[in-house]
Amino acid sequence: MNAPYDLILTCATMVTMDVDRRVLEKSWIAITDDRIAAIGTGEPPAATTVIDRPGMIALPGLIDAHSHAGHGLVRGAGDGDGELWFRICEDIYAGAATPAFWRAEAQLALLERLMGGVTTAVSLLGGGADIYRTDTPEAGDAHCAATRASGLRTIMAVGPGRLPFPRQFGPDRAPVSFEEQMAVCEDLMSRHDDVLMQGTGVALIFPVYTPNHMKENAPEIRTMSRAMRDLQDRSGVLFTQDGHRTDTIALAAELGLLSTKAALSHSIDLSPADFEALALTGAAIIHNPSAIMSIRGRCPVPELIDAGITVCLGSDAGAPDRGFDMFRHMAQAMHYHRRHFQDAGILPEGKALEMCTIDAARALGLETEIGSLEVGKKADIVLLDGRRAHLWPPVMPLNRITHFANAADVNTVIVNGRVLLDDRKPLLILPNDVLAEAEAEANRVFAVSGHADARREHAQTWGNHRKQTRGYAPSGSKQ
Repeated sequence: MNAPYDLILTCATMVTMDVDRRVLEKSWIAITDDRIAAIGTGEPPAATTVIDRPGMIALPGLIDAHSHAGHGLVRGAGDGDGELWFRICEDIYAGAATPAFWRAEAQLALLERLMGGVTTAVSLLGGGADIYRTDTPEAGDAHCAATRASGLRTIMAVGPGRLPFPRQFGPDRAPVSFEEQMAVCEDLMSRHDDVLMQGTGVALIFPVYTPNHMKENAPEIRTMSRAMRDLQDRSGVLFTQDGHRTDTIALAAELGLLSTKAALSHSIDLSPADFEALALTGAAIIHNPSAIMSIRGRCPVPELIDAGITVCLGSDAGAPDRGFDMFRHMAQAMHYHRRHFQDAGILPEGKALEMCTIDAARALGLETEIGSLEVGKKADIVLLDGRRAHLWPPVMPLNRITHFANAADVNTVIVNGRVLLDDRKPLLILPNDVLAEAEAEANRVFAVSGHADARREHAQTWGNHRKQTRGYAPSGSKQ
């Protein structure tokens, strides 16, 4: 007689993140095809394949709601000089980067996510000073091809750059208009927006404009905003923005950009008008506790949660000073807000875990499919090795996950019912090949862009309380 299930996964503890937030001991998960078919405790039923993981902690695949494609190959460049960092991003992303660059960077980011239990991520196709590679579909195609080969899920955010237009992408390319960038976005959506089955989704992104921008460019910004909202309404995809601060959320709402299918990153030092706009539109907030913007201002996460607004976590990775380890970002978020309020009860452990599982799924419009371990949902599962010295003794799993675990504790990763990481061994991604290709592409783009010298660490890192910018000036493009 055939076994009733394709796969049974057994573990010591299961943190379900279901509506009752059940934590089950001596538990098992049954998988059929790409979905969770049953959950239980005690003796598991029969299955074609059994993965027995005593001492392990099962939790839903982690979700990183805000990161950047490209950044993984420019880690640390500029060594803390923010202006230089943005210039490097612009010179590389809009000039030196070829499709091979975007493929190599995506593969590296996907490997890091896999090893850290991040099964779904939103990744902006570029960044820095609003440089999104939508002059042609080539960069997006390369990024999506890498995602599909990895077995993980990535929602690629694409959109137009900031005014003025037309925009220049490399000295040998014709300038690109707003309308041309929007057409490329629509093309990418038509071919790659299927995150639940093929692993690649597409979201739309639009630069954050401020009231000061409106003083000089209001007609153009309103026209572009209407075009963006029209494309989102026609496609039904997620809308996101990168870098909100005081009064810009209220402006985005006034421009007609916000809805329940919008998720906004950073969002520091918000005004009452921003809170009102979020309440009226139902837009979600992506908190980036490890980002530089969270040094310059504070995202009022506890206050937003109290106001009934969905808040999730994003890494803002992979550079200049942070990676994709969502365990670190959970711990950072808790300490960040506890220090602000001088209250150790702020942002409890369970809420921190919700912010990169079920709350993140809700913010991305995927709550019915991922974000918790429940019958009928996609089988996206992570197993942590609880038998590590820093995760022992085996009590209080939420405390162990959010305060003490790190990416290196991830033992097994399953996405869509498919085992992608088995006992810390990637089954689809070839780490040595990924690392070699990433190193070669990084070396190439820094040389071509004239920024090779920006990859040296500052001498003032030793013995000083503060690092000064080095006054480095690039030698100019060699393209």
